Amino acid sequence: MKAHDGMYIGGTWRPAATADTLAVVNPADEQVLAHVPAGTADDVDAAVRAARAAFPGWAATPPADRAARLAALRDVLAARQGEIAETVTAELGAPPKLAGTVHAGLPVLVAGSYAELAATYAFEEKVGNSTVLHEPVGVVGAITPWNYPLHQIVAKVAPALAAGCTVVLKPAEDTPLTAQLFAEAVDEAGLPAGVFNLVTGLGPVAGQALAEHPDVDLVSFTGSTAVGRRIGATAGGAVKRVALELGGKSANVILPGADLARAVAVGIANVMSNSGQTCSAWTRMLVHTDQYDEAVALAAEAVAKYTPGDRLGPLVNARQQQRVRGYIEQGVAEGARLVAGGPEAPRETGYYVAPTVFADVTAEMTIAQEEIFGPVVSILRYEDEDDALRIANGTVYGLAGAVWGPQDEAVAFARRMDTGQVDINGGRFNPLAPFGGYKQSGVGRELGSHGLAEYLHTKSLQF
Repeated sequence: MKAHDGMYIGGTWRPAATADTLAVVNPADEQVLAHVPAGTADDVDAAVRAARAAFPGWAATPPADRAARLAALRDVLAARQGEIAETVTAELGAPPKLAGTVHAGLPVLVAGSYAELAATYAFEEKVGNSTVLHEPVGVVGAITPWNYPLHQIVAKVAPALAAGCTVVLKPAEDTPLTAQLFAEAVDEAGLPAGVFNLVTGLGPVAGQALAEHPDVDLVSFTGSTAVGRRIGATAGGAVKRVALELGGKSANVILPGADLARAVAVGIANVMSNSGQTCSAWTRMLVHTDQYDEAVALAAEAVAKYTPGDRLGPLVNARQQQRVRGYIEQGVAEGARLVAGGPEAPRETGYYVAPTVFADVTAEMTIAQEEIFGPVVSILRYEDEDDALRIANGTVYGLAGAVWGPQDEAVAFARRMDTGQVDINGGRFNPLAPFGGYKQSGVGRELGSHGLAEYLHTKSLQF
């Protein structure tokens, strides 16, 4: 598979500071696809300097012109959706249908939304005798994960560019080829040199150098809570802004009166999508004790449709596969009952994990408290709504969730949940609504106008 052997810095592909490379592995067959440069602090410094040099001109570019550039980027991404989907399937293992609709399709929608926002956002407003200005923060260091490689890039880069910021991107080392395609799209769309820059490499090397760089004004990171804490501590020491989208352990609460069969089937589909590698996945299914046995039977029936290698792709790498299998073993050891799946590898080749459902899970068990990041669902019983709320809010996370039931009751319950986003009775994903978490699920918001605001300073002029 095609890969660049350099970094995209200052509007051109240039040699890396080192000859060291990283292997990109297809998780479905464990074969090496390509090699990309293992970036160093020197590469990061060159990229940040290019972004800093480009910042004044881009910040001064009229919002309408920035909007036009983002619209051109959207159009390039749309034209290359097929190639993007194939690349995501190869380096992440996403099934082709998912790669086409979500991994390649959703970023086009998000990029387009920021092209519109750049043209319509109130970068200047009157408040009494003051004029309030919303100005770009400066140079943004974007560090993105592997689970939605293009979506997470666009969700950071598009609002930053719309705001007038310049960007240095350090993508996950498992999925750098998608990031290189994005850099090609930026180049094809005609964005000015240095406005967007790409450095591939390891998190502890290139990622850390980017987070620590004194000329980076804001760090936007999506990934584990553990790494987010370190980035937050580093940024705090420099009084530098951060936006952190971290882990989740979201509850799927099924109230009495809900369409039980639909709630269970959609809940299982939610977790199995992307092989459970979704921070907002509803991995805890909460069911009233009177309907518990029926829900468990429905879940077993629903999960049987997810065949590894067909509807269910592999996990991203061997380390992640072993981690998820370890959680399944721990669930069994702590007394949870396996309804489907288990720790045994379902295929001889590839980093697959069997789609797994646990019953008789209690709120204190490890599998009900920690983010597993694999195709694993835990079904918990509750006695009444207060008990359900206690369980739903009883983790350190608060990223997403779902509630099913009579509309008024479901909305009332959702209002009491300590989480950043709740889908009610299967509400559709809205790319204009703010996405982000409470508690240890992060700081700040992505998507829509709230996502754009993360990249803006506020200044007031009094007359």
